[in-house]
Amino acid sequence: MNWNQIEGNWEQFKGKAQQQWGKLTNDDLDVVKGNRKELAGRIQERYGKTQEEAEREIDDWAANH
Repeated sequence: MNWNQIEGNWEQFKGKAQQQWGKLTNDDLDVVKGNRKELAGRIQERYGKTQEEAEREIDDWAANH
């Protein structure tokens, strides 16, 4: 699935994102609002990952949803 579809339907994907990245809070996901860069930043912050790692995880997650 492309990111525009995820961004446009963020309320539907928010729960799936929280399943994938359990350390992200509801508040984190509300702030993200489908913004890919914001999601990557939150993943980096909560999981101590590099930007490249976070982007790769997002790519994998988006491809499977």
